[in-house]
Amino acid sequence: MYLRDGDQLYLGPFMGKPACTSIPLGTGVVGTCARKQEALLVPDVHAFAGHIACDSDSRSEAVFPLMEDGTCIAVLDIDCLETDGISRREFESFRAIAGLLEPLLRQLQQQTLPFSA
Repeated sequence: MYLRDGDQLYLGPFMGKPACTSIPLGTGVVGTCARKQEALLVPDVHAFAGHIACDSDSRSEAVFPLMEDGTCIAVLDIDCLETDGISRREFESFRAIAGLLEPLLRQLQQQTLPFSA
């Protein structure tokens, strides 16, 4: 998950190989998701214009904006090691999970200091 602070997205909770710790808004799959405020399913990340290779083994990706009052506050980022490795059904399941995370993230932000790098 990447947490937004202004025009940057900072790595939050994650599992797996070390990832990019900061992504500018509008850059790569994650930054594009945040700027457009829409979920993206990318079957081949190497064919995505402006892709950032945070994990060179990643081949496909699904990203979901977590919203508050019409603004993207975070991005749920799911990587896969296979090209076209995330099915439409899995994508919709991850979208549902992102929907469950939104109110939890909003509640957490209200209880803690704003995130900063």
